Amino acid sequence: MNKDLLTLRDLSQKEISRIISRAIDLKGGVDGSACPLIGRSIGLLFEKPSTRTRVSFEVGIYQLGGQAVWMSPQELQLGRGETIADTAMTLSRYLGGIVIRTSSHERVTEFARAASIPVVNGLSDLHHPCQALADIMTMQERKGRTRGLKVAFIGDGNNVCNSLIEAAACMEFHLTIACPEGFEPDADILAAAHAGSQSEIVVLRDPKEAAGMADVIYTDVWVSMGQEGQADSKKNKFRGYQINKELLACAKKDATVLHCLPAHRGEEITDDVIDSPQSAVFDQAENRLHAQKALLEMIIR
Repeated sequence: MNKDLLTLRDLSQKEISRIISRAIDLKGGVDGSACPLIGRSIGLLFEKPSTRTRVSFEVGIYQLGGQAVWMSPQELQLGRGETIADTAMTLSRYLGGIVIRTSSHERVTEFARAASIPVVNGLSDLHHPCQALADIMTMQERKGRTRGLKVAFIGDGNNVCNSLIEAAACMEFHLTIACPEGFEPDADILAAAHAGSQSEIVVLRDPKEAAGMADVIYTDVWVSMGQEGQADSKKNKFRGYQINKELLACAKKDATVLHCLPAHRGEEITDDVIDSPQSAVFDQAENRLHAQKALLEMIIR
């Protein structure tokens, strides 16, 4: 496999299946005493706030026997003008790998080009591959498969949606995205998915049409980090895209509800849905830990 995980396309279907299988074993306590990262330090370079990504990686690295080294640009010479390449080459001499959470996807790719250690994209403006691994794992747990599932993503065509498109193309589930005009997922990512997969991936406007007979309904916040200045405008445009009991009724009776969190309850999703028996939201959050541990086992050598 590639030394880096910058987008989900860096992994083959076989590699993703291997990661998910191992993650399920780790979650179940199989070989839970293995510590493949003993003596290894893994950097966490975060330019954006985080709950699930930071804590799940820190805990996972510790459970694998390694040391997590948390860094912010303000605490590094990056904050005083050192180049990304020089920082990457220097940190490669100390660390066994690094997780980067940043706004610009180009910063992740520039770091990876210069680094000689594995680089994991912990979130960028364009992709969220670690979230997609947890999403696949959660669907596998709840539905017993991913192939052939009908998944509806209701909301903003953001980084989570982009990585879900790549997951659909690779793992052979069908994806219908409902979003207002002007908030579609990345066109290049969508085109690549259409070119490389038999999965049906559709973008439309009507959330009820998207949710119709879906096995899984997924949403995310309407206003992502860094978009706070657009909050009022976006909320107005997304008001018809809330996952509530009425919309959930359009899906299959046993449909699973997903949300990558944090949730703005009462906006993109209602309390009675996120807290319902159909919700796998907190299993999904937990699965970040297990999927990332399996990923680190695979890529850190």
